[in-house]
Amino acid sequence: MKKTLCELLRDYFLRDSEVEDLYWTSIATCVFNSFLSYTAIMLNIVTIHAIRNTSSIPKTLKTLLLSLAFSDVGVGLLVQPYYISLLIKHIQLTGPTCDTYRPFYLVSNFICSASFLSVVAVSVDRFLAIHLHLRYQELVTHKRVVAVVISVWLLSAFLPFLMLTIPLHIYVLIIAICTTVGLVHTKIVYFRIYLAVRRHKNQIQVLQVQQVAQAREVAIFSSFVKSAVSTFYVYIVFVLCYLPFLICLVAKEMNSSSIVLRGFSLFAFTLAYLNSSLNPVIYCWKMRHIRQAVMNILRTMYWYRSGASHETPAWAGPTTP
Repeated sequence: MKKTLCELLRDYFLRDSEVEDLYWTSIATCVFNSFLSYTAIMLNIVTIHAIRNTSSIPKTLKTLLLSLAFSDVGVGLLVQPYYISLLIKHIQLTGPTCDTYRPFYLVSNFICSASFLSVVAVSVDRFLAIHLHLRYQELVTHKRVVAVVISVWLLSAFLPFLMLTIPLHIYVLIIAICTTVGLVHTKIVYFRIYLAVRRHKNQIQVLQVQQVAQAREVAIFSSFVKSAVSTFYVYIVFVLCYLPFLICLVAKEMNSSSIVLRGFSLFAFTLAYLNSSLNPVIYCWKMRHIRQAVMNILRTMYWYRSGASHETPAWAGPTTP
């Protein structure tokens, strides 16, 4: 039987008869998401400032990382507070109406689609950097990357509203196909990056013992490889965080009345939102220049908060290559 939008959305939240059984799970979910909402906002705001101040990151990669960071801010600022409010309404046995569910669906799909497409765009960019090598800066210009980012956000805004104009089961099928294609494409991209890195490894070792004039080429390629590895961790964490949600989608089509599955839905939503707090941690862990910029920002904040001085310390400037 084909479901309406309201029925589809209610499948992901508790029924009044299930609130007592999952009461403390729902309370814990609200508390945890409140904390994650704060960390997603604050960590990504600091990361955005750090990325902008890090001159050693190419403008193309910087633009794509900023797009992903802004989508993560949107998760903490818009999606999670809305999700918490819906859970609270269910806990209070004042279940939301369809008019309340619909904005949550539109906003969450918009932000999460932008996040997913930004991850795909980052992977493609690093693939082109590895394979084009010295021609990368000539073909992948900053203006073209900005156009891609704008397209990502416009497409992300268009997809949720498409649901209002076509049958729901067709829309779900379109989203499932797009998600599958994106995930498979990204896996292929990173596999080809891996093969390219292995193929060029011996060449780099040879270049390192040749003339100094070739040292710049070695350094450029090495930086491409490091950034590709860093963004691969972003992709892996994204997949791990959203995989339970995808499993939940399939399972609900098979048994939407299971209370265990509804409890799993709370976990799946929370884990998906956790991704927005983990991305800044990955940037700091795997990208040295961003880590240095973040540390400088935190030191400056501590410096002003402690009242030690009203002037910015000398070591708090932008990161240089």
